[in-house]
Amino acid sequence: MNVWLLLICMGLVTYVVRLSLIALSGHVKLPPMIQWALCLVPPAVFSAIIFPELFMPHGTLDVTLGNARLLAGALAAAVAWRTRNVLLTIGVGMVALWVLQAVIPH
Repeated sequence: MNVWLLLICMGLVTYVVRLSLIALSGHVKLPPMIQWALCLVPPAVFSAIIFPELFMPHGTLDVTLGNARLLAGALAAAVAWRTRNVLLTIGVGMVALWVLQAVIPH
């Protein structure tokens, strides 16, 4: 029973904290330094999720030409940089990964 009570309370705390930021977003003016720092959060989170998958596909650092994920990720990054098209980037990255995984021995 204590575990369920703890889970419910922590869920409520998380919900209230997130709701308060949303509810106050139009009424509170954040300092420019905080606004600048908040603009950096999405790329930082994205990097934290993606980079380990690209550089450590099997749990160890792999920056060789035998790393299909790294090669496909580099190609997808190049497509994103040149075209700014999210769907094209995802499509090219996925097709490149499938082809490279079929061609490169594991």
